[in-house]
Amino acid sequence: MSATPGARPETVAVAVVTYNRADLLRGMLAGLAALTRAPDAVIVVDNASTDHTAEVLAASDLVGLQVIRSETNVGGAGGFRAAVKEAHDRGFDRIWLMDDDVVPAPDCLAVLMSYDEDCLMAVREDRAGALVEKSALRFDLTRARAVKPKTAMVETTYLTRAAMPATVELENVAFEGFMVRRSVVAEIGLPDASFFIFYDDVDYAIRARRAGRRILAVRDAVLVRQLDFDQQHDLGGWKGFYMYRNLFAVHLRYGESPLVRAKPWLIAAGVVALSPVRGGPGEARNVLRALRAARGMRALPADSVE
Repeated sequence: MSATPGARPETVAVAVVTYNRADLLRGMLAGLAALTRAPDAVIVVDNASTDHTAEVLAASDLVGLQVIRSETNVGGAGGFRAAVKEAHDRGFDRIWLMDDDVVPAPDCLAVLMSYDEDCLMAVREDRAGALVEKSALRFDLTRARAVKPKTAMVETTYLTRAAMPATVELENVAFEGFMVRRSVVAEIGLPDASFFIFYDDVDYAIRARRAGRRILAVRDAVLVRQLDFDQQHDLGGWKGFYMYRNLFAVHLRYGESPLVRAKPWLIAAGVVALSPVRGGPGEARNVLRALRAARGMRALPADSVE
């Protein structure tokens, strides 16, 4: 649905989080500068980077650039919370969340702003033009048998961008091209910083949908991802702890039956049982630590609620 003709043009702020990826950040800022519809502000949270991120930001002549320097690395979740709060407090009508490893097509923002919807998602492709949008068409928290709640996603359902309809309704998003209206933030609150990394975007999408908003992926809003997806191979490393903990937290918060809310214990038991032949002791330790930690995340933190 297009924006109402004659209405006051909405303002939009881009909310970016970066950490030690200065060269990627430079490319992303260049992409923002090339947009045919310029954003009204670009708010970058620098998560205590130790590379040349500060120099890249200082050298940028992007109009409306504001840098928030965090004294510690608060993760993507903490960074997005800070950026969204700043954009909300400054009164921008829409907030466009973006990582430092994506570059929008020149018309991406103009396409999104043409839709009169509270929650929108740009559609990602890789540098070769292949569709890599992993946002879920179905994120099932109703059935305990669905070991992985993401049971359908844009990439595997449509295979190519050309095969997509103009808009596709989503049940979760990534904070790489997600756009939300200020009115939604005022109602459901800020992203939950306690996630640190992973699933903060899923949590936010669930909150928006439970508040009655639909989320539309817009086929013609192109966002180019500069890195490959490889985080699924790190379940035995430090990222694996957060992947398991935050997946479990989502089930404990939003599972729609006692059996669904019991899935974290079943998953943990399965990972430990299989660890001698798959995953090893690192993954087994991660999943047990994650189970204990997720129990403390059943409720949304007070500072994430307006």
